[in-house]
Amino acid sequence: MSYNIVLVEPEIHTNTGNIGRLSLASGSNLHLVKPFGFEITDARLKRAGLDYWQHLDVKIYENIEDFYAKNADKKMVYLSSQSEKAYTEIPFEDELFLVFGKESVGLAPEITAANKEHLYTIPMFSEHIRSLNLANAVSIVVYEGIRRLH
Repeated sequence: MSYNIVLVEPEIHTNTGNIGRLSLASGSNLHLVKPFGFEITDARLKRAGLDYWQHLDVKIYENIEDFYAKNADKKMVYLSSQSEKAYTEIPFEDELFLVFGKESVGLAPEITAANKEHLYTIPMFSEHIRSLNLANAVSIVVYEGIRRLH
């Protein structure tokens, strides 16, 4: 059993490093869509992923079009604060692609508009917060999927 964690234009090296570590721990594959807000060779990225980074299955795409071209036949769900459906409603299955947007603004409006039927959110219960940390959000969704399939 494995998932495909997709980070579209990640901006913060430590989040990406931590998500890489989570990918390995959960048996998931990591997909990174450029542009990045850091260099993939950044030592801080590797430090956040500790010495596990070299064991990861990481695929890098030049842009979102490249990602879609190479994964056109894959089942995908998208995580965004723009949805009314909770992540607990995701129809989890093996090899599902879990697509997350960049830290500052999430997924681009054209992506959320084109995928409304596959859009999910993590509920937040305070008006004083607009989003969760990306690494935390990925962890919540991935481990809900693992819980559901085991």
